[in-house]
Amino acid sequence: MTVITANDLKKQGVSALDPILKEEQEAVITVRGERKYVVMDMAAYNHLRECELEAALMESRRDLEAGKFVSESVADHIRRIADDL
Repeated sequence: MTVITANDLKKQGVSALDPILKEEQEAVITVRGERKYVVMDMAAYNHLRECELEAALMESRRDLEAGKFVSESVADHIRRIADDL
């Protein structure tokens, strides 16, 4: 993963990221020598979001199949979550 300093990014602007993201999927931005941010193009970000959402759907389906859910009225639900606070 290519690293770019925040100072270089400040001097060159976001155009400094273009050549990096053409070669690699991600670039790391360091601040005072510490890895602080990861930058990626929108296609890579959208792919990661799709993967996250797919994983959440799979988890929900497993919970439904295992019976890990509650079926109740709105009033009962509000009472139950209020009691948990």
